[in-house]
Amino acid sequence: MAVFAIGDVQGCYDVLVRLLERIDFSPESDQIWLAGDLVNRGPNSADVLRFCMRYPASVKVVLGNHDLHLLANAAGVTEKKHRLDTLNSVLTAEDSEAMLNWLRHQPLFYHDADLQFSMVHAGLPPEWSIQDALDRAAEVETVLRGERWREFFKHMYGNKPKRWSEDLAGWDRMRYITNCFTRLRYCHEDGRLALRFKGAPADRPAKQKPWFAMPNRRSENDRIVFGHWSMLGTGQYGNVFSLDSGAVWGDELTAVRIDQQPYQWFTVEAGRQAQDIKQPVRFFQRWL
Repeated sequence: MAVFAIGDVQGCYDVLVRLLERIDFSPESDQIWLAGDLVNRGPNSADVLRFCMRYPASVKVVLGNHDLHLLANAAGVTEKKHRLDTLNSVLTAEDSEAMLNWLRHQPLFYHDADLQFSMVHAGLPPEWSIQDALDRAAEVETVLRGERWREFFKHMYGNKPKRWSEDLAGWDRMRYITNCFTRLRYCHEDGRLALRFKGAPADRPAKQKPWFAMPNRRSENDRIVFGHWSMLGTGQYGNVFSLDSGAVWGDELTAVRIDQQPYQWFTVEAGRQAQDIKQPVRFFQRWL
């Protein structure tokens, strides 16, 4: 079985299809890991979700900030709408309820003990081990899958608290955990989350470091794939693998095969009109 981790798709379903053909993916024998931001900004978010739902054994996902943003809109929390949002293909679909229900039951963090690889959309704070990440993710996942899921989104947005403590409680605790898994790029040198700057490491503010470069990070020896950060660039940084290559902006969609070494990287160009791709492709006809 081949296992491929893939960066942010963001509704670019046809680009995803071309990448799956490029890696010769078979849903009967292979796995793909999608590192969050399945939806939004691209033209075919609903098709991405339907594809994932069709192959639960061979498609593993984690939630990203855009996926949570979709759920927030579904919950009626719409004050954070963006002019580039393209969520209506899900929100107005006949199978909208099924897609949204499936989405809110997906994990924020995924770990394969046999493969010894983990997947997150954004990052981990330096204080957390892999087991800590699994435990913290489970706290938020329980809320998302429960009766209070709509209430969660009334409290999700915001940059505080910035520092982890076991004493964090209530919605502050939920927000901190969510920000780590879905928004984190940098930390201050003292370990506080630094969520405002989104650019490349070469341009970062003084005394901020990429989350994976923090000294004494407890997950330093663990292999982790992540997306979210197109301005970082794809590649391997120690034991972490950055996958977001800006498909939704017309750049590339990237996959890395993680079940064997040396790791193999694959890309397809999204094209300058990535948000307007409508032409059907062979994979669509083959699997849907």
